[in-house]
Amino acid sequence: MSGDDSDEAYVIGLCSKVLGEPAKTQHRFEWLLGDPSRDGRRVMLPVGGYWPGHQLVVVYDARRDTEIPAHGLRLVTIRPADLDCESRGRLRRNVASDLQAIRRLLVPSSDEDWVTEAFRNWLLAEGWTPVTPTDPWADVEAVRGAQRLIGEVKGTTSEPGTDADIAYGQLLRRMTGETDAVRYALIVPTGAVNAVRRVPARIRDQLRIDLYEVTARGEVRQVS
Repeated sequence: MSGDDSDEAYVIGLCSKVLGEPAKTQHRFEWLLGDPSRDGRRVMLPVGGYWPGHQLVVVYDARRDTEIPAHGLRLVTIRPADLDCESRGRLRRNVASDLQAIRRLLVPSSDEDWVTEAFRNWLLAEGWTPVTPTDPWADVEAVRGAQRLIGEVKGTTSEPGTDADIAYGQLLRRMTGETDAVRYALIVPTGAVNAVRRVPARIRDQLRIDLYEVTARGEVRQVS
């Protein structure tokens, strides 16, 4: 799709602007295969765009509903009708309107999901590579050289103290090794910072737990 002027290229480009990460266009997964040909061969199918840092795949006016989510990736299908298009489905390419529509489709609406997305973006900017969590119940896992970070994310709730206690317990259950190369993170919105700071800093340091605040503007700060 490099250098083309197709509607698909236009949509994938807008998605990259919303996500703050360049897409791997026409990416092929070895497990995403077409139907067998007469000689039994199956070819790898391309997807419109893949953003590894967000573990997100976007297909434009196509369906890959079964295989992609089964491999732990989030799938978003964008159709011409979701954007500003003519009756025959051709896009008018109204960038402002289309960006707004794509942002609604790509950016999760729940507070916890939004905090997770903001923290993933920060990890990428800091040179970390988000990976599929070793523990399927972990919210975030990333590597940078020999370092590994395992994170638990909490959103805004009516009981921040209780949820903070639960989050610490979840991190403790994931502490299966003693290497200093692995650190643990508790990531919360600004309103929950006081709740997670109730555990003294010296205890958090011994357990290799770092606290991160995600502000309403999506900025990430490490909390002492």
